Amino acid sequence: MDIRIVHYPEGAASARGFAVVIDVFRAFSVACYAFERGAKQIVATHSLEIARALKQDHPQYLLMGERHARKPPDFDFGNSPGELETADLSGKTLVHTTHAGTRALLAARHAGHAITGSFVNAGAIAEYIRSHAPETIYLVCAGFEGRSEAMEDTLCAQYLKDLLLGGSPDFTSIPERLKTAPSGRRFFDPADPDSPEIDFHMCLALDRFDFVIARTDTDVHTCVLEPRFI
Repeated sequence: MDIRIVHYPEGAASARGFAVVIDVFRAFSVACYAFERGAKQIVATHSLEIARALKQDHPQYLLMGERHARKPPDFDFGNSPGELETADLSGKTLVHTTHAGTRALLAARHAGHAITGSFVNAGAIAEYIRSHAPETIYLVCAGFEGRSEAMEDTLCAQYLKDLLLGGSPDFTSIPERLKTAPSGRRFFDPADPDSPEIDFHMCLALDRFDFVIARTDTDVHTCVLEPRFI
């Protein structure tokens, strides 16, 4: 099994075959919680304008996402799993747009098979990949705003690689490491209400979910995401 770790939308664009697009804080952790709350599907896009246009065409859709970690004022939800804890999303379609994760996912359009990646469903991801037995796997680290390293994505990629190669990677030290990383410190900053501490813990709830999120349809501007249970 040839496992390649690549970064940002540029790395995603190089992916062929099987791709796992990783965004731990917070896009592809949030997506798992949205499906847990009953969402039917998620339409991912890289653009606020496209998200708003979809909402205009389909008023029943809900908008979810962020720019610079903040919820756009006209959106229903930010990019925060904590916001979804009590939300009833039964049968709903969410339109999701973020600085890094959804951009990288759209950039991976040349990959024949793409799923999202996070710690909350890491074990399911590894099992799903093994069941498909691809020759080459691209682990795409979305990064901080799609332009610099996010330690959580790199650690998740390495964790998945170790699982896929038959190892037993140790997760226990990862939360402590991330608390002091630039991308993790904001969750413990009282001056940053857009990054509540609960999101940190919810995004690092290892193997909470037994499903993967698979891309089922894609074009240049959007792709549809649905859960696949293992």
